[in-house]
Amino acid sequence: MKLQFDPSLDYQQDAIQSTLSLFEGLTTTGNAYVERGIANALVINQEKLLSNLHKVQEANFIEKSASLFDDTDAYDFPNFSVEMETGTGKTYVYLRSIFELNKHYGLRKFVIVVPSVAIREGVLSSLRLMKDHFRQLYNNVPFDHYEYTSKDLSKVRQFATANTLQIMVINIQAFQKDAEADTGQKANIIHQELDRMQGKPIEFIQQVRPVLIIDEPQSVDNTPKAKRAINHLKPLLALRYSATHKNPYNVVYELGPVKAYDLNLVKQISVASVQAEQNINKAYIKLKSIGYTGKNKTPTATAVIFENTPNGTKEKHVTLKQDLDLSDCTNRKGYEGYVVDEIYAEPGEEFVRFSNNVVLELEEEKDGIHDEVLKEQIRQTVEAHFKKERQLHKQGFSIKVLSLFFIDKVANYRYYDEQGNAHKGKLIKWFEEAYQEMASSPLFSHLPKRDVDQVHNGYFAEVKKRGKVVDIKDTTGNTASDAEVYELIMRDKERLLDESEPLRFIFSHSALKEGWDNPNVFQICTLREMGNERERRQTLGRGLRLAVNASGERIHDPQINRLTVIASESFEQYAKNLQTEMENDIGGGFKFGRVPAIAFAPLALPVPLPSNIETENTETKSTEEPQRLGQERSKQLWLSLKAEGYLDAKGEITAKFQPDDMYFQLQLLEEYQPLEDAIIDKLRSFMFAGRIKNERNRVSVTYNKRVELNPDFADLWEKIRHKTRYSIDFDTQKLIDLACHKLQTMPFVKPVSLVIDHTAASLTEAGVTAERQIQTTRSRYVNSHESLPDLLSELQEHTQLTRGTLFEVVKRCGRLDEFRGNPQGFITEASKQILAALDELLVDNIRYEKLTDKEGYRMTSFDQPELETYLDRAYKVQRAENTQYVQTPYDYIEYDSNIELKTAHALDGAENVKFFCKLPRWFTIPTPVGNYNPDWAVVLENDEKIYLIRETKTTHDESKRRKEENLKIKCGEAHFKALGGIDYKVAISVAEVVS
Repeated sequence: MKLQFDPSLDYQQDAIQSTLSLFEGLTTTGNAYVERGIANALVINQEKLLSNLHKVQEANFIEKSASLFDDTDAYDFPNFSVEMETGTGKTYVYLRSIFELNKHYGLRKFVIVVPSVAIREGVLSSLRLMKDHFRQLYNNVPFDHYEYTSKDLSKVRQFATANTLQIMVINIQAFQKDAEADTGQKANIIHQELDRMQGKPIEFIQQVRPVLIIDEPQSVDNTPKAKRAINHLKPLLALRYSATHKNPYNVVYELGPVKAYDLNLVKQISVASVQAEQNINKAYIKLKSIGYTGKNKTPTATAVIFENTPNGTKEKHVTLKQDLDLSDCTNRKGYEGYVVDEIYAEPGEEFVRFSNNVVLELEEEKDGIHDEVLKEQIRQTVEAHFKKERQLHKQGFSIKVLSLFFIDKVANYRYYDEQGNAHKGKLIKWFEEAYQEMASSPLFSHLPKRDVDQVHNGYFAEVKKRGKVVDIKDTTGNTASDAEVYELIMRDKERLLDESEPLRFIFSHSALKEGWDNPNVFQICTLREMGNERERRQTLGRGLRLAVNASGERIHDPQINRLTVIASESFEQYAKNLQTEMENDIGGGFKFGRVPAIAFAPLALPVPLPSNIETENTETKSTEEPQRLGQERSKQLWLSLKAEGYLDAKGEITAKFQPDDMYFQLQLLEEYQPLEDAIIDKLRSFMFAGRIKNERNRVSVTYNKRVELNPDFADLWEKIRHKTRYSIDFDTQKLIDLACHKLQTMPFVKPVSLVIDHTAASLTEAGVTAERQIQTTRSRYVNSHESLPDLLSELQEHTQLTRGTLFEVVKRCGRLDEFRGNPQGFITEASKQILAALDELLVDNIRYEKLTDKEGYRMTSFDQPELETYLDRAYKVQRAENTQYVQTPYDYIEYDSNIELKTAHALDGAENVKFFCKLPRWFTIPTPVGNYNPDWAVVLENDEKIYLIRETKTTHDESKRRKEENLKIKCGEAHFKALGGIDYKVAISVAEVVS
């Protein structure tokens, strides 16, 4: 199978043309013939280059560069950046740009600088695959391409002396060590004086003034040493290509992740999430980190263990030090014997050893269900693979499906014994089980049958003896061993796409992190913790490219092009972390949901009809081109939106922008009013559902001290300020009966489960969000324990009831099978139900007694400094000062529901309302189920003055309210009855508040 390349893709043509347009009007009259060869003859005119750059940036809606060079630039030659999302053909674009620059400007010497072996092999592979394609496009133009290697310096001489197009690919490491740096290290050969080269090899490159193509510049010239090395090449100019520029020099073209996703230029993304519910039935330990804190030379570690709380078993983070006993850090049983014996912090080999000889490596857990999660991830990946093959088969597409696994240790896939014999690791065993299960399913019976041993393999660094592989090893991805693996992967790229090649499932440790992708990867499974800050985006990049069919032709159907990521975190966690990685990668202050100042540049003002045209003819249209706002007017509009309060100083949308409000109208300067709908739509594109309330939207709440002069406030306060205490009496048999009933009707306590979701993602200017659920949530039970705890002792510890009472409850409940399936879960839920029964009996038999005057609330408590609330959930008091006395204590009233907002509005300034307030959060009534804070206090005067306390709810139906709410309301009734003179009720409307 041979890959086909489409030369007519618009977005790639735009990127190439944007680069070519930089050089319009420049001459090629420079000195081409130099001492050591034939040089690029383009003459750099900085003024003309900057003018061309501004034209390109204006046309592409990219913020204009202030100048060609920045004061902080490390280079004295022009640099230009092209941003292209992973999978959109970045390598194709810059290789084709080389041929276009040769065709139009006679440029013939190009050096492609790459950061790693993997990317170098990827570029060389692309040149081999595209060689015939470029010859066909450019009339068989002669050209040579090769890798720089110090073992064959004749290529350096050829590069300089040839009169044809020359493309050299070189690693930054090959010329980074130079004699001038005086580092004490031996300089790279390219910098050494050599008799056979009559000088230094680098001089051949320097004299011909090459055009540099820097691939992934954020990884190439990211240190002062690397920048000095780039300067040593003395290039004519540099073109920089990446999806994630850390330092974007003079950007000429942008195809970011949002635009690429929106235009279906990459695969759509979905996330199959396999999450483990906590196995709270064992003494869980997970090692999270090992390292040194501050200036300490002794390593410490952090671990997660379990601890019992009133709300059940919770995770607790602890710092591990030498001789620490874990049983001293928790009230849970089972941690005896876990005394820290050794903390080993050598990078890549970290572990903690306990005195009971349990050893945990980084991110490893004990008595968790990590292996069950990995096993289920593999199963979900294999199932998704078969489903994709089934979909393509039913639709008549001949497209080979590939799945990619990233693993934490190669020994988990395959390991070798002392004699060099290979053995299957646990990952292979789990994979083969899952594959056999799917292959035998009736759903996939029509698919071809394949040998399970041949459909999977791993790309790992190998250890060989006498030509035989005797071991495989974990590597960083940058070792000499990795180089051989990369070469094999790149050489295999087309073979992997061939249907006759049985390999379909690829396992890798580090070899496939960058520089390699395959268009037919439809599933990516991460069987390890997502470690570094770019890992989600990096692994996604291996499968974003659009799929190809058996003829090597690109498929553009979005229904086919969906990449499924099988992860061990929820969609929300994955989306949030992926979004953060993208923001960090893109850099330059970019944040999803943040509106850039030139966001409105593409908007077009309506073109007025000529004055001699009859306006009644609605079919008549202007022949003028619509006038776009452009960057300068976009910035003016942005500033006006900021001044009106729709944007903050960073460009984030504020709560004032409410486009879904029926009465909302965007306040705009007159010249922008014709664009109101377009501006609202543009701003809306940066919004996401459930915007997090930001600190900037908080407002200070001011206390009006004059309210204390209001006699009605004083009278009301004297009635309600008193505190009370409660006493209770109940019958034990009633408690047993009620607790037994609650246990019989409590929710099912299911065994510890894996929860599996599959969600389609959406990528917009606002961020990464869920588009839809691809399949309903499923659960899979796992075995979580070997022995059962003492049920009565555990319940006694949680409830403080006698063992005899608890025995009667448990004996009659009929739910002990659930205790056997998930003992700790049953104990937690049963304790909650027994305590709830206790609370109900307490409330039904509760009595409140008023305490002495000295123990009451003081009026001065209203005057608290630094009160704040969120502006979008606060009612601004309008008319309460227009009455004889100040009607309410604060200038803002915080509300939690629509009825509370309506109540505040109705009471504000009403003539028969002498005083009202939303009772402060510190005004509480003690109850058996927690402190209770009533809603409203009102003094109403009709025929007589009435003192009201109202609890606003949405319904009077107790069955539709939470049980805790009903219990607190009953306690509120009893409390205010004890005080006397207060009308306490639940209200579901404004009318009921004041009735």
